Amino acid sequence: MKVDVTSAVWRKSSYSGPDGNCVEVAFLGDDNIAVRDTKDRGRGPILAFTPGEWDTFVAEVTGGMFGRA
Repeated sequence: MKVDVTSAVWRKSSYSGPDGNCVEVAFLGDDNIAVRDTKDRGRGPILAFTPGEWDTFVAEVTGGMFGRA
């Protein structure tokens, strides 16, 4: 999916540390969600999610699906 992020407002978690190892999220006007690596702003890839995909991802993260074994 190709998304237009020219007017995106990027934000990162307040839990992020100062070392730059984090991701930023932008909620776009077309209801899609974009994610990028903070270290590669403007150069690296941007992942795009539909609202349904994002909701599933968030539910699985908060449900412990990606926890350490």
